[in-house]
Amino acid sequence: MSNIVDPLVEQIAARIRTERERRRWTLAQLADASGVSQAMISRIERGESNPTAVVLGKLSAAFQLSVVSLLALAEGTQDGIEAGAGVRRGAGTAEWRDPATGYRRRQITGPHFPAEIAEIRLPAGARVPYPAAAFAFVRQVVWVLDGRLTFQDGDSVHELGAGDTIELGEPAERVFANTTDTECRYAVVLTRGTTP
Repeated sequence: MSNIVDPLVEQIAARIRTERERRRWTLAQLADASGVSQAMISRIERGESNPTAVVLGKLSAAFQLSVVSLLALAEGTQDGIEAGAGVRRGAGTAEWRDPATGYRRRQITGPHFPAEIAEIRLPAGARVPYPAAAFAFVRQVVWVLDGRLTFQDGDSVHELGAGDTIELGEPAERVFANTTDTECRYAVVLTRGTTP
C-alpha cells in the first residue's frame, strides 16, 4: 500500500523517473552518480517513499539541476497541465514537506516564468545540507523574510536576519540551518545559467 499523502509526492516520483530515463540511466547509474542507494531510488520512483531534502539535493545534483528546478518541474506537470500566466492562489498551491526535518517548500512562480522563486519555511533546529553539484548551472539569491537563517556557503558562515539577502557564487557545499527556537521563512530566487 502506498503511503502517498499528497499528489506532489507522486509528481516528484514521476519527475525523478523521467529525469533518469531521459538520460538513459539505470537505477544503478543514478545511485552511483548521486550516492543514494538503488533501493531508495526505486522506492521514491514508485511513490513509496517521500524523499528528504538531503536526498533530493543528491538526486538533483546528479541530474545537474537545482532542488528548486527539480521540484518546479514536478509541480509544473500537475495533472498533465502546465500552468501559464495569471493568478496563482496561495490556498491552491502545493506545498512539499521534508519528512526528516519538517522543512516546507512552496513554488511561487509557474514553469514558464524566467526565474524560479520558492518560499521555504525552515523549522526551529532544522539543518539541510546540499552538495555543491546541486548549485551547478544556476544563479541564486536567498532572501530571508522572517526569522534568522544560518547559511554556510563552503567555508563561510553567514548569519542572516529578516530582510537580508545573499547572492550565491560558484557552486559549493551549502547548509541552510535554523539555530533559533522559531521558524525561519525565506525565498530562493533562481535563474539557470548554461544548460547541462
